[in-house]
Amino acid sequence: MEELLPGREVVIGTRNGTVVTRILPNKERRLVGAWCFADHYGPNDITGTPGMSVNPHPHAGLQTVSWLIAGEIEHRDSIGSVQLIRPGQLNLMTAGRGIAHSEHSPAGASGQMHGVQLWVALPEAASNVDAHFEHHADLPRFTANDMVVTVLIGQLHGHTSPAKAYTPIVGADVRGAGTLAVQEDFEHMLLPLDGSVATYHAPGRSEIRVDGDALLLGGQPFDEQIVMWWNFVGRSHEEIVAMREAWEAHEHFGFDLPGDRIPAPPMPATRLVPRGRLRH
Repeated sequence: MEELLPGREVVIGTRNGTVVTRILPNKERRLVGAWCFADHYGPNDITGTPGMSVNPHPHAGLQTVSWLIAGEIEHRDSIGSVQLIRPGQLNLMTAGRGIAHSEHSPAGASGQMHGVQLWVALPEAASNVDAHFEHHADLPRFTANDMVVTVLIGQLHGHTSPAKAYTPIVGADVRGAGTLAVQEDFEHMLLPLDGSVATYHAPGRSEIRVDGDALLLGGQPFDEQIVMWWNFVGRSHEEIVAMREAWEAHEHFGFDLPGDRIPAPPMPATRLVPRGRLRH
């Protein structure tokens, strides 16, 4: 089975904001494997503008995966990490029980900005791990059927990324066109790097046709029910409320970072209910 996952435009960040195309969560499909969030931004010329400007904000219960096609972004977090990311490098932040971070285009940036911001839902057994940050400048890369493939996380074609995963998932940057062998028990999503509509592929396929530069995201279907609200992944309404209250009280998420903190939005009027992979 295949289905189209059209994106929608969303403005994120501070100052002038950054316009992104949000692919996940989608109208009907909330997760692909444990991948629960996917924003695609650019390519944009940011010459003379602030570029990426996302002030300190919290995360809990998930991992953030940052991947650039063009440009540079500086990551800062509340456990002391300061890291510039460039194309071909991976920033992986495991929020666990809680962390805060900011992302900004650095002074003297190249003037280009193009990339993806992804989240992975942590399974309940790992949702309270200590927050930690990884930067990987040397990722496995291989050629298959005239395509050049970089493995961001997980394993593909016998090549394993050093990035830590808590569920069976894969993320890969695929440049070129051709047929790529994939794991049959995984579901997959192909996100073109020049478009706003992704393609979902159900489990049961041993190969996927790639028609151009794309990001391949996949994993075993994530069968846990979760509550995803704002920047948090939890298992109950009460857990999300506690995360929000801790952020607003300047507690739990580590030391304060430079810049104005992004306040949490008000809780919705209705009770948050744990839900599965599909929106029904």
